[in-house]
Amino acid sequence: MPEYTIGTILTMIAVIGVELFWLKTGIFRSLNYWLAMAVMFAFQIPMDGFLTRLSNPIVRYNPDQFLGIRWPLDIPIEDFGFGFAMMTLTLMLWTALRRSRREPGQESKHEGGPHEPTHS
Repeated sequence: MPEYTIGTILTMIAVIGVELFWLKTGIFRSLNYWLAMAVMFAFQIPMDGFLTRLSNPIVRYNPDQFLGIRWPLDIPIEDFGFGFAMMTLTLMLWTALRRSRREPGQESKHEGGPHEPTHS
């Protein structure tokens, strides 16, 4: 399996593992998290498509280092895995840091932001 693909898969597994076994922020149950991911991908697709377009690429990939599957706009699919991992880890750490700074029993004024599940 190509190096970039392996790196993508391992990074995604590591980030999911950090959430499930260490930070346990509940981010994957948050509608706001998934909306933030949709926004991130909405910006990533045109920008990454511009940078990696086959007609005049700014960023070139060694064909031996990734699967060669490009969709949409000539984007290597591995880029989406790294985008997921980078955004998810950032939001998980942000959530964990906010929670650790609160006094025990203190409610957040901004509960249910893009980085925390909404509690009803």
